[in-house]
Formats: sequence, C-alpha cells, structure tokens
Amino acid sequence: MKTRSWLFVPGDSEAKLAKVTGCGADVVVVDLEDAVAPQAKGHARILVRQWLDAHRQQVIAGGGFHRWVRINAVGGHLWRDDLMQILPGRPDGIMVPKALGLDQMRMLAAEIYEVEQRSGIAPGSTRIVPQLGESPLSALTIADYAREDMPRLAGLAWGAEDLAAAIGASRKRDATGNWTDVFRMVRAQVLLAARARGLAPIDTLHADFRDLAALKAIAAASYADGFAGMLAIHPDQVPVINAAFSPDAAELAEARAIVELFAANPGVGALALGGRMVETPHLERARRLLAQAG
Repeated sequence: MKTRSWLFVPGDSEAKLAKVTGCGADVVVVDLEDAVAPQAKGHARILVRQWLDAHRQQVIAGGGFHRWVRINAVGGHLWRDDLMQILPGRPDGIMVPKALGLDQMRMLAAEIYEVEQRSGIAPGSTRIVPQLGESPLSALTIADYAREDMPRLAGLAWGAEDLAAAIGASRKRDATGNWTDVFRMVRAQVLLAARARGLAPIDTLHADFRDLAALKAIAAASYADGFAGMLAIHPDQVPVINAAFSPDAAELAEARAIVELFAANPGVGALALGGRMVETPHLERARRLLAQAG
C-alpha cells in the first residue's frame, strides 16, 4: 500500500472518526495527543479502540488505508496507558510526537513488545514513526537515526509547528516562501536520515488547510526533494497530497525504460538513454518509482 498522505483525525470526535475512512488517505492517524484535551484523553482511548476494532477487517480485506495512532509523548504520564488500551486493537503503527532520541524509541519498542505478547499480536508487527525536530534537543539527535537499525521504524517525520513554538520563532518561511535556516536544516536531516536507513521520509503538514493552491506547490516540491509522503490535517488536503506524490505517466514510462535498459545490459554500470547517461543511481530511483506506483 502507498503512504503518500498521513491524515490526522482527533481521537475524541465520533463524527470525524466516522467520516475519515472515506477521505482517500493512505494512512489515517487517529490522534490522542494535541488534538485531544487532557480531560478527554480517557474517553478518546475508548473511541479509538472501538474505531480500530470496527475497521480491522476492512483493512485485512484490502480496505485501502493503514490505521495508525499518535500516542502522547513518551516520557510523560499518558503514553503507557495509551498503549495498553489501543494496542489490542492492532493498529498498523504508532506515531510518536516530540521524540527525543533512540533511547526513548528503544524504551517504547520494548513496551510495545510486552503489550503485543499479552495481546496475542505478532511480535514486531506494530511499526513506529517518530516525529523529530519538534524541540531543539530533538533536532540535534536526528542524525543518530541514520547510524542504527531499528526494525520497528517505518519512517521519520518532522514537525514545524512545535519547533517554531519551542525556539520562539515568529516565522517558519521567508518572504519568498522558502523555509528559514533552522527549519530547512531539520527537514534536510530527516530526509537524509530516513533515506540512509531505507525508511520513508514524511514531510511536515501545511497548516493553512484552506490554501490548497499553496499546498499543491509545497507538496510538489516535497516530492521533488525526495520525500515519500506528507502529513495532513484536513480531508481536503488528501487528494492534493496524493496527486503530488504519485508519479505521472511520463515519469513511469522513463522509469520502465531505464529498468528495461539495464536488464538488457547486465553488468553495465552506465548506459545511454535518450541522449543522456543513466547510471546505477538512476536505476535505483526508477525501481523505487515503479514500486511506489504498485
């Protein structure tokens, strides 16, 4: 399945939970963190577990989307209760906000393993995506993810909104619309660390969900930069993101031509195609595009 669009939905809203499955998102991320007020956390866990149970068979039968849950920050007092109550619903993965490094991810993975065993879930089947760079300390640990293999990790995401608040920034982009230095640095590190480990790099959300024209340009740039998907906060953003992260017919035709050319010339590292040289990196990208297209 594709993982282009990661749509957040508040875990305490029965109405939004009921509607979100028809939005076309590749990944539905039910949120127990920022979208849920402290006094509503307990009720939200009940609703999320019910939602996971209700849509489990749909996913098994090829219903078309992954079911993920964003828990509360590891290190606080809520995340273990989140895991205990929602993991028996067998989510495909756990998104971790405000992630602070590999030690924290190891602790989380160990807790997930214990709950999987108690719940009769295949060990290791619950994946993890940490949201990185949401604090200065987190931003300084991103490169560590490129140096160690963690089998549960499915991807790396980042969060511009929390980072801006953490560093006291009054802007995230400059007058031309480009990320300012700190945000560009964090974004680049997430992309590089994810690709270094063969993980999916997931770009941050576009906060102005009404401005779909800006989102179209931002998502297209994200895809061109090498990201595999993007976070979304409103259903209207989903088709825009899906379109931006889907290779077009020309890209796919070129990718097939590159793969076929190398297949016809085994053992050759550089070949001519359409007046230009293509090498092993072009072959790897072509294979990735074709896999992405299914």
